[in-house]
Amino acid sequence: VQLQASGGGLVQAGGSLRLSCAASGSIFSINAMGWYRQAPGKERELVATITSKDNRNYADSVKGRFTISRNNAKHTVYLQMNSLKPEDTAVYYCHAGALTYYDTTRLVTDNFWGQGTQVTVSS
Repeated sequence: VQLQASGGGLVQAGGSLRLSCAASGSIFSINAMGWYRQAPGKERELVATITSKDNRNYADSVKGRFTISRNNAKHTVYLQMNSLKPEDTAVYYCHAGALTYYDTTRLVTDNFWGQGTQVTVSS
């Protein structure tokens, strides 16, 4: 199983970016998918999560500006980021929680991280 994130880049303050993260492999189901970020010198923090039943959770700092969504059939999660601020600059990581996949003859459930994508917002 792999998570491949894309969509990061450099944008001016007030601009928008859309991140995508696709899970691939012999996937049976994924419970929660989400995005976390880590700025230089800071700990990784939650940005937004979404469950398979479309329950969404956002960090206070991004509420009203970011929107998380997912395509269950494609095992893909998206993060639409609007009104970006310099303090949103970070490496963004996608996460798949309680991902169940086929391992030869059995089902295995585990958590997975993507490789990270850089988001830089200039002032």
